[in-house]
Amino acid sequence: MLDREGDTRLYLQISLIVRERIADGLPPGTPVPSEAELQREFGVARTTARRAIRTLRDDGLIHTVPGRGAFVGAAGQAPYAPRRVPFYQRMATDISAAIQTGELRPRRPLPSEATLVQRYSVARETVRRALALLREQGWIYTVPQRGSYVSPEERWPRR
Repeated sequence: MLDREGDTRLYLQISLIVRERIADGLPPGTPVPSEAELQREFGVARTTARRAIRTLRDDGLIHTVPGRGAFVGAAGQAPYAPRRVPFYQRMATDISAAIQTGELRPRRPLPSEATLVQRYSVARETVRRALALLREQGWIYTVPQRGSYVSPEERWPRR
């Protein structure tokens, strides 16, 4: 647990906890929690989680792969398991399935970008790429200054 009133900064406490998890046997190449996951787990600001990750990276315990996340070990020490399908595409598939099942109804708003960032524990850019793909496929449309909405059923892609 974090000592919020102590003299040790929160990001250092978080980095120590993650460091202990690594020492307890996480093999090289294993993903470490994302900034969003650390933020949720410890109830801290995104910048605090980011500093904890940066501290671990600067100490050589983890390495980051842009668009993929952070992994135990130095870069090149162990391969990370590449995803077969980019996450934004999996998100788009998940959202289109919610549209098809009626969970998200035509001409009704989609959850906001901020809600999707939290729900999927991803960066805002990942959400934007998923929404752009859904827009391109015809599942959603965007009204400037209002948000994104589920397209009417007649505009949905044919399977």
